[in-house]
Parts: sequence; structure tokens; C-alpha cells
Amino acid sequence: MRLLLVLATLPGTALADPAFIDRAAALPVPQVYDGDWEHFVGGGVAVLDCNADHKPDLFTAGGTNPARLYVNATPEPGADIAFTAGTLPDLKGVTGAWPIDIDNDGWLDLVVLRVGPNLLLKGGPECAFTDSTADWGFVAGDRWSTSFTATWEDGQVWPTLVIGNYVDRTRKDGPFEACDVNELHRPEGRRYGQPTLLDPGYCALSMLISDWQRNGVADLRISNDRHYYVRGGYEQMFHLNPLAEYTEAEGWKHVSLWGMGIASRDITGDGLPEVMLTSMADQLLQINEGGGRLHNAPYSIGTYAQRPFLGDDGRPSTGWHAEFGDIDNDGRSDLFIAKGNVQEMPSNAMRDPNNLLMQQADGTFVEKADAAGVATLHRSRGAGLVDLNGDGRLDIVVMNRRAPMEVWQNATEGTGTWLEVEPRQEAVNSRAVGAWVEVRSGDAVQAVEITVGGGHGSGQAGPLHFGLGSAKSAEVRVIWPGGVASDWLRLDAGQRVVLRADGTALVAE
Repeated sequence: MRLLLVLATLPGTALADPAFIDRAAALPVPQVYDGDWEHFVGGGVAVLDCNADHKPDLFTAGGTNPARLYVNATPEPGADIAFTAGTLPDLKGVTGAWPIDIDNDGWLDLVVLRVGPNLLLKGGPECAFTDSTADWGFVAGDRWSTSFTATWEDGQVWPTLVIGNYVDRTRKDGPFEACDVNELHRPEGRRYGQPTLLDPGYCALSMLISDWQRNGVADLRISNDRHYYVRGGYEQMFHLNPLAEYTEAEGWKHVSLWGMGIASRDITGDGLPEVMLTSMADQLLQINEGGGRLHNAPYSIGTYAQRPFLGDDGRPSTGWHAEFGDIDNDGRSDLFIAKGNVQEMPSNAMRDPNNLLMQQADGTFVEKADAAGVATLHRSRGAGLVDLNGDGRLDIVVMNRRAPMEVWQNATEGTGTWLEVEPRQEAVNSRAVGAWVEVRSGDAVQAVEITVGGGHGSGQAGPLHFGLGSAKSAEVRVIWPGGVASDWLRLDAGQRVVLRADGTALVAE
């Protein structure tokens, strides 16, 4: 295993255990993701700034309960997290949502997945959302939709949208071996045409379009739940242009697991993104070797999290949403995993705490969820790591099945310095989806790709967060969609900036 010796060269700081304060009472109305078997999966949260006040807001799935919008009302940076209730149409059957600026007007829209017809909600000032599904020509379908990803393809003004569907609930011979097809929606100018069906599907629970080889070409990865495909299925990877599935002859190994969620980030310091796949039993981290080659991380790295680390329930864990983020700002990516039994599956643990795995200087991960106070035992599903109160520390939002959602404010003492940066473009692809952001401090370079998708039912749009250890400043550059690399720009630590291109220079706002 390649250890993170390069990241260990970041200016160090002695850090305490992570600590969080429960702020769920800040929600004006509790949110619960509920429903019977069609909502055993799903239950996500979309994180977005829907009113351009530089504070992240939350759109939350409810299943058979209404979806809710929580508008961030935190009074000032570092204050206690606070929310007010936003306004939405009456949306039920929602499994998850992802923010993306589809029509390039600068306001974030929402792709809302449901058990039933999906929706495209157009965003506007003051967190106003209007249903533009029909106006944009989008074929809503009537499937059980559970995963999503998107990108801007060459020559396209609007993004390509990919929707993953779970079990075909109309099949009388199901639910086992009755996985539904998936859908690829390509734009025709500023509207969408008929989708291309990806058949067979293997019960997709997470998708991610990513330039995982760093060769300028994005591919579509799909994580599938073998509980319902049973046999013949596997984790899939597709070329987008021309649309074709990767083959074993190309080196794509057919791995089968109870796939739930995808997280992707470079955690080894070589600029190539690793991938974390959640599952029932092992949580599988794959190390990126380059050249289209991945290998499974050794057990000793500490990320498999295959059994509850608290209590006496020794049955396998069930992992859902996974997300990398630097909780203590030491310059190393940590890992949060939302856990919880599907319903009352007897083969798997019922008391299954969420994981907060803190990365050490040698590249291994150590469990700190109990010390941090976030090792709750609800049946968690979607989640998000995001700086909700502008103090430079990542907070945690967790969606639960048949239990209230959680909001955790990061109160870790002695954290390192930080930067939050958000590239922006004009006219097309305003949030620079497909760009890579690199932050250089000392001998270490952190690289993060701007993507839409992954996780479980949950997505984010907003600043990328970087911990810097004790560094007072760092250099930043953006490799824009299309491959043009900016010059390096030095920024003082402790600020959130929007980055725009001026030729090859970067302008910070």
C-alpha cells in the first residue's frame, strides 16, 4: 500500500479528537425519511446555496413524508447553526436529490428522484423552485429511481443526466432478478429528448461520472445491489462516447457486491482519485494505480468497517452514504460512513453506528465517531459533510430512515487552517463540473474533482473545502473542463473565494 507520506509533509499541528454538537433542534420541523419497501433504500439530502447568500441550504427527501427545504439562517460565521423553513410544492415519494445548474442561469436547480415520475426543479431567487420537467422536455418516467450523476459533454450547452433505477416493481416475477433499466438523458440543445436505456441494469444505488484516470475523459461508474440482481451482475463502468460498457479485456474486473454508495477523492497525494464503495459487510476502498488499474486496499488501512465498533452485535454492517472530507483541517481526508440495517434484515447488525474514520499521517484510518459524539444507532441513509456556519470546519448532516435527521456542528478544538474555493464559469456549466482543483502547501498537493453524483441519494454543490494544517497560505490552480490549466494563485488561509478565469490567470472574488 502506498502510504500518505507526501501529505505528512504538510505543516503539522497537534489536534484533539473530533467533537460535534447536536444542532438538530435548529430545524424548524424535524424531517423523517419514511415508507415501506420502496423506501428501504434512498433517503438523501441535497446541499446547495439556493438564495446566493453564501450559506448552504438543505433539500431533504421524505419518502412517504413530504420533502422539506431548510434555509440556512446562521447569523454570522462561527455562530450556532440555525435554519428557517423554505417553501416547496407538495413532493412525496422522494428518494434523493442533487443540485446542478441545468440551464446555466447561475441559480442551482434540483434533480429530484422519486418512486414514480422524477422532477427537474428550476431554481430562482430566494430559494424559489418551479417544476420545469415538461418545459425542458424531460421524460420523467414512472420507475423506482435511486441514483444519479451528470456531466457536460463536449459541444453540449446543457448537461447529460444519468438516472439509476432499482427494482422494476411492475414485474410480477420479482423482486429478485427483476432489476430495472437505467436512463441516460442527453440534451438536444436546451431541451432533453428520449432517454437512452442502459439495459441490463443491476439495481443501481449509486452512480458517478468522473475522470478517474486523469486522462481528460470522463467515464460512468455504477454501483449495484446484488441483493436483487442475485447473479450475473457486477459493478459497471461505461465509456460515454461512444456509449459502451468497459470489458474485462480492457482490465475492468467484474466485482460483485451489495453496492450502496460511491465516494471518490485522491487520498494518496498522487492526483489520482481513489474510490470508496459502501456495501453490506465490507466497505471497499479501491486504490487508483493509474492507467485504468485499481486494487483493493489492504485490511490494515482501517476502512473496511465491516462490523459495528460499539455494542455486542457482531453481525455485518450495512453501509450507505460515504464521503471524504478533512474534519480537523490537518491536510488529510477523513471518511464518514452512514450505516443502518435495511429494515430488519436478520443477517446484518441492527445496532450499527455511523463511522467517522480519521486519517493518520501514515495513511491508515482510526475510528473516532464515538469520541466525536456522532456514533448514533438510527438506520442512517444519506448524508453530507459541509461547512454550515462558515467557520472553516466541516459539519455533518445525516438522513435517517424512520428517525429524525441529524445536524452536527463541528466543535473540534485546535483544528488547522483551511481554504474553501469555488470555481465558476460563464454561459455554460456555471459550476465547472468536470474541473480539477489543486491546492499546494509545502510539498503536498491536494487534488479534488468537481463532480455531480455518488453518495447515496445525496449531492452537493458549493465550495470545495481544503484543510491546510498550520499553513498560513496555499497556492491554488484549476484545470478547467476541457483541460486548460490556470496559473497558480497564492491565497491566504481562512477564507472562502470564488475563482474565475482571466486567460490562464485566476481571479479570486
